[in-house]
Amino acid sequence: MMPAVDHYAGSEKLISKALQLQAELGPIFDITCDCEDGAPAGADRQHAEMVADFVMSDANRHGRVGARIHDIAHPAWQQDIEIIVGRAGQRLAFVTLPKVSGSDDVRVQLRELRRASVAAGLTRSIPVHVLIETHGALRAVWEIAAMPEVESLDFGLMDFVSGHHGAIPGSAMLSPGQFEHPLVVRAKCEIAAAALANGVVPSHNVTTELRDLDVIRRNAERARNEFGFLRMWSIHPKQILPIVEAMRPDFSEVEAASAILIAAQDCDWGPIQYHGQLHDRASYRYYWELLARAQATGMPLGDTAQTRFFA
Repeated sequence: MMPAVDHYAGSEKLISKALQLQAELGPIFDITCDCEDGAPAGADRQHAEMVADFVMSDANRHGRVGARIHDIAHPAWQQDIEIIVGRAGQRLAFVTLPKVSGSDDVRVQLRELRRASVAAGLTRSIPVHVLIETHGALRAVWEIAAMPEVESLDFGLMDFVSGHHGAIPGSAMLSPGQFEHPLVVRAKCEIAAAALANGVVPSHNVTTELRDLDVIRRNAERARNEFGFLRMWSIHPKQILPIVEAMRPDFSEVEAASAILIAAQDCDWGPIQYHGQLHDRASYRYYWELLARAQATGMPLGDTAQTRFFA
């Protein structure tokens, strides 16, 4: 169960601040060090080296720091992988692939990631997050979601809208347009459906609102409740907690999930009754994922559930 927030930081200053906040709040959000938009022009190598140093540093207390590399059309994407995986592959939480034009692009970059992992002597497979922000990526989204290394599909709203060359208005990058325009709604539904069907986490795009916490929270709630996204991007520290709060399950349902799973475990996972209703392994799966999501968002679970399931 991945944290509910993927927080993007590009510069050394912003990455350092994000790590400090993660140390204070705990691993309720991931940090993605951005090599695509974060690297100053002409300093791609130095930026990748800086990212690798952060991943390997003591400041990375929870091991939940990943990196977004350059897109496949940029000459530095292989260099990004070589440096970051070579220096920090053992602690790198994930690699994010932007602007893929289809499944072939993902395969090419996965081959390079595997080659760099072998060269670095890694025994683990580094998880991959794929940005779905082009027409081709959306067309191939089910094929991409089925690839074994892929653990998250991320929607890139702004590039997706821009790729329609004015056919979708700019208002669809904002709210409520991003939740109402048919072409954007179609993309979100297809990404979430493909991800969830393949055991992959669908991650919602950023909100451009930085100050109004209610707007940020409502956007996250709509992403979670109306479209099935289990994770959302953040681009400012103020966005993190409102998104986490919106992604948390209902507290009363978490209490019920704890009680049901504890009783089920006491009965060796056979059928039980809870408040006059029958529960068996089908409902246990639902309540287990709900409890895991609650734990990943920092909700209190009670001593018994915490000890039994998350010690």
